[in-house]
Amino acid sequence: MKKKGAQLPLVQKESGPILSMEARLAEAFLFLENEPVSLEKLMRMGSMTQEQTLDALAELKEHYNLFMHGMDLVESQGSYQFLPSTDLHDRLKSFYGKRVDRRLSKAALETLSIVAYSQPVTRREIDNIRGVSSDTIVRLLRDREYIKVVGRKDVPGHPCLYGTSRKFLFEFNLSSISALPKLSDIDRQRFEWDDEQEKETV
Repeated sequence: MKKKGAQLPLVQKESGPILSMEARLAEAFLFLENEPVSLEKLMRMGSMTQEQTLDALAELKEHYNLFMHGMDLVESQGSYQFLPSTDLHDRLKSFYGKRVDRRLSKAALETLSIVAYSQPVTRREIDNIRGVSSDTIVRLLRDREYIKVVGRKDVPGHPCLYGTSRKFLFEFNLSSISALPKLSDIDRQRFEWDDEQEKETV
């Protein structure tokens, strides 16, 4: 009989439970960046070739799947990030807020949709799509961490560009932005804002 508190034997697999240095580096980079990281950036940060980086990511994904971690390594449009395992979503949501549609007003949800489908987008572009000022709602969405500043637009004044956050993906149960429902032609035209129109209003 095994003594109480005795250490469990280390689970072995064909290549062993210990990750390679390259996979450990990739894991650390993805954890510290706390946002999707492109393959090119991982190669640069780890001083690795494309083949080494892809092998490290494949090893990392296999390791996380095999040992049933709470996070999954997810790739979307050439960038990689850790997201909570899908089988944990229901359990996690009980700790991370109520239903999203009960927490946000119709106007806030509309603004959030515009950012999601039009990102990166400035506040003025949001205003023009909605037809009303969105300053207060944009501030609210930033405070609740559904959107974040992702850069500055190269126009006079260099306004902030907004995009959605990892929290937005999680609470709307999306693996990536590409998983958003497709827009109708009418909605797509409404959510698009022409740069020439922006110049005319400056």
